[in-house]
Amino acid sequence: MKKLILFLLLLTVSKVNAQTNDDKSQILKILDRQTKAWNNGDVSNFMKGYWESDSLMYIGKSGVTYGYHRTLENYKKNYPNKATMGSLVFDIIKINFIASDACFVVGKWHLTRPEKGDIGGHYTLLWKKINGEWVIIADHSS
Repeated sequence: MKKLILFLLLLTVSKVNAQTNDDKSQILKILDRQTKAWNNGDVSNFMKGYWESDSLMYIGKSGVTYGYHRTLENYKKNYPNKATMGSLVFDIIKINFIASDACFVVGKWHLTRPEKGDIGGHYTLLWKKINGEWVIIADHSS
């Protein structure tokens, strides 16, 4: 009986790790898609990684913004053209799954902007798996 319990426990742990690796891969693909969209000057497609909800939270230098559409409008206002958007690079520092449906990502961002001057900072993204899809539910970028 002890061997059976140990076997089931090990099987459960290995399935959780496999799920986490698959989930990590999905999150990295979304971040890659966002980077490509940004670098193509496409803010609307960049936003596809975010939760399309009034409960989305974006925290930046101007404070807290709630809502997908408001966040999208702020991006469009602050980055009205390709020159202002520049070329984005994400450098991921840490990915931490805090639950089977929640993940915490910390990293650096950098915009290369020959005409406007380079800018960059750090970000913290809280991801949640909703209806089988990973989405950013909170973004703190500075």
